[in-house]
Amino acid sequence: MSDWQTRCAKRKQAQLESIPKEWIVKDPPQMNVMNIPKDCGLLSDHELEITETVDVEVILQKLAAGEWSSVEVTTAYYKRAIIAQQLTNCLTEIFIDRALNRAKELDEILKTTGKVTGPLHGLPISLKDQFTMKGLETIMGYAAWIGQYADSDCVLVEILYECGAVPFVRTNVPQTLMWGETHNNVFGRTVNPYNRYLTAGGSSGGEGALLAMKGSPLGVGTDIGGYLSVRIPSAFCGLYTLRPSYERLPYCGAVNALEGQESISSVLGPMANSMSGVKLFTKTIIDAKPWLKDPLAIRKEWSDKEYDLVYHGGGKRLCFGIMWDNGWFSTHVWRRRVHNTRLTGVVRPHPPLIRAMEITKRALEAAGHTVLDWEPHRHLEIYRNSETIFVADGGEDYQGMCELSGEPLLTSMLPEEGAHETTLEEPYVKRLVGKPYHRTAYELWNLHKEKRTLRKSHLDYWEATVSRTGTGRPIDAIISPAVAYAAVPHGLNTDSFYTTLCNAMDYATSVFPVTFVDGNLDHKHSPHEFYNHEDEAIYNLYDSGLFDGCPVGLQLIGRTQEEEAVIAMTEIVDRALREHEKGQESS
Repeated sequence: MSDWQTRCAKRKQAQLESIPKEWIVKDPPQMNVMNIPKDCGLLSDHELEITETVDVEVILQKLAAGEWSSVEVTTAYYKRAIIAQQLTNCLTEIFIDRALNRAKELDEILKTTGKVTGPLHGLPISLKDQFTMKGLETIMGYAAWIGQYADSDCVLVEILYECGAVPFVRTNVPQTLMWGETHNNVFGRTVNPYNRYLTAGGSSGGEGALLAMKGSPLGVGTDIGGYLSVRIPSAFCGLYTLRPSYERLPYCGAVNALEGQESISSVLGPMANSMSGVKLFTKTIIDAKPWLKDPLAIRKEWSDKEYDLVYHGGGKRLCFGIMWDNGWFSTHVWRRRVHNTRLTGVVRPHPPLIRAMEITKRALEAAGHTVLDWEPHRHLEIYRNSETIFVADGGEDYQGMCELSGEPLLTSMLPEEGAHETTLEEPYVKRLVGKPYHRTAYELWNLHKEKRTLRKSHLDYWEATVSRTGTGRPIDAIISPAVAYAAVPHGLNTDSFYTTLCNAMDYATSVFPVTFVDGNLDHKHSPHEFYNHEDEAIYNLYDSGLFDGCPVGLQLIGRTQEEEAVIAMTEIVDRALREHEKGQESS
């Protein structure tokens, strides 16, 4: 083996050796491994009770009351995380003694003082492998970064410690981060626990797989676009998440790809099995005044007024827009733009996504809200602008990191063996943007100028919906797919614009689970007039048998710096869906 391969093999072996032998479980042959933590016998009944509690507030209440100790909660989640690791390859850093020592300290503080250390007292939290922790490696999918130990904590980790949390694992990412798949030469490929033949998404795919298996009560990922996101893994893995606006939460000290690129800022966001976890994390971090530690963090306190939806009619009668796809409307009539003879969409969603939107529409209307069709606005222009910004360095960042070790740059996420058949030669965005090359400073400035113009145009377009809503307000939020399909076979996650739109426009956005793919309901649509070659390839990919049982999630898109309102509106949508589901069951 070459030097870089030897280094990767040794690092992977070290990870394997960090797993206690008594926590080893048998790897079953089936593709769906969601029930293995319950069935394998490693977790006690009490540990199952702890890890099956998806409401983070309940866990914190029991920790604060001393009903559960931090040591037993951290141990339970550690064991379940190690099970998830063996089945999905979701982890990077495993530091059991360090985490348990922290938990013991917190238990002792509570015992001697009768007071919790902070709002996250004793809670284990998982972190994507970008958030530096003093004394630990932050490899971020690069062979060259093996052996690079952080000499300080990033700001987020500082705040988590101050708030009483127990960071206990770090999770896998793709090489370069900028992929919708989680695979690198150091730790390997992360798979989806609902079907290991399928991807968990990227670039926060390690978090997605871990949380789906309830190996963590609360995780933190990052989001910069379609491929580097918290939203696609959450949609693929049946989770809740929040993509906050630029600089609302502290990123300082975390490592990243394309560092210095501030045209479209990367943001961090919580991922959890409940909206309570998403809200709790967001409010806790904002209440900690991150602007005192991160010079870029916006000085904006948590607003109960915004969470109470004062600017959205108090949440009593909301008006949602549904983006059925990038250019197709609920009338089910394909039509061309008046100003352009070409079809201007990107990708039409698969049948389960359409059904999920129909379910959500019915649930919201039953709850007394209004749902209108949202017609996409200048999507191809926004897509081209944002993706051109991402490749403005001509690939120098990625190439430079790989050249440090001699590691090859991954140019495909398809498995070397057993790859699923596809007719897609390259994603549409590559043709849209063209071959990457170094942009001059002046060319980049012009891209920034164009982006500002597009943001203004999209703002005006949104504001103009006031004439349609009947509430005296513009549409309160947009509901759309986060991605055009449920989890796909490895290497085939190419659609990205449903998510990238929000990064380019800087819209606060959540993802919430709606349903699961059902082969009896989600029949393949008749062929449509395809937008482009990728749209056709994705249409041909659909086979309900392949995706059966996979989670289907949607995103809720709000305005810039509107995190509190987006969280509150997502809670309203989630309640409406649960009530609608109960009504369907009772009837």
